[in-house]
Amino acid sequence: MGLSTAFTEMFGVEYPIALAPMGGSAGGALAGAVSRGGGLGLLGGGGGDEDWLARELPVLVDEAAGKPWGIGFLSWAVDVGVVARALEHGPAAMMLSFGDPGPFVEHIRSAGVALIIQVTDLEEARRAVDLGADVIVAQGTESGGHGARHGRSTLPFVPVVVDLAMPTPVLAAGGIADGRGVAAALALGAEGALVGTRFHATPEALLAPETARAIVAGRGEDTERNSVLDIARSSRWPAKYTARTLGHPYLDGWRGREDELAAAPHAQQAYQDAVVRGEIPALPQWASEAIDLINDLPSAADLVGTLAAQAEAALSRAGRS
Repeated sequence: MGLSTAFTEMFGVEYPIALAPMGGSAGGALAGAVSRGGGLGLLGGGGGDEDWLARELPVLVDEAAGKPWGIGFLSWAVDVGVVARALEHGPAAMMLSFGDPGPFVEHIRSAGVALIIQVTDLEEARRAVDLGADVIVAQGTESGGHGARHGRSTLPFVPVVVDLAMPTPVLAAGGIADGRGVAAALALGAEGALVGTRFHATPEALLAPETARAIVAGRGEDTERNSVLDIARSSRWPAKYTARTLGHPYLDGWRGREDELAAAPHAQQAYQDAVVRGEIPALPQWASEAIDLINDLPSAADLVGTLAAQAEAALSRAGRS
């Protein structure tokens, strides 16, 4: 039995699994390993730091070994110049998340690159359809990292987007950390799954070792969606998107006091000083509700095959093969 879907056929990949382009941590080694393993690796281009991209893109091209790969950017944080320069490297896909992707669509289309748009609510989904996205990612609130402040859970959100977007292929995202989650995505009508936190727990991720260990040891109830850490870091993230993270001293100290924190530059400076002293992690520990399912640190390429085999077994048990 295989897992051929409209997504695998579109990109010529073996499995309906894509790496979430997690800003900074989904570097060239991780994205390349996912592509080499049979999925679609997406580099986490974030806000388009040119030095970071210059370092990681050659690594990705080498590690992907000729397999298709892509790049993801934050729509609110990049400009057309960054997107244009990234397109020069010949990705198979470019993914845009969080914000209006409209200004970048024609540049991506003119390069002959597939456009993937991530959406967190139905307004964004309709916008993605109107823009002619080649693939739409429906992200539920269980996801690690940033997502909708007032979004929906993955289970009810994905099929609504599938129906709205048809016949555009949809990938499910949010709280998918094993093959049963991939199988569930397919059962909901999606053509595959976008997986993030599970790939954080691999040696290829650009992640502090203590964060990877915290993900393996953590539980879903240890995560919380909040804006405190963005404010403390003086991050410019739009207010409509909060982030799911593991616990953090600043989260405990400022929970429910976001407006007060935003008006307290001394507190934000204290955060930076604590990072410099090594008292708190340099970055929040982004993690999805599915971290209970993460118990090891396999290679990313092997993990893709494992997720696919688990998904096939789950679909077979459900009589959906």
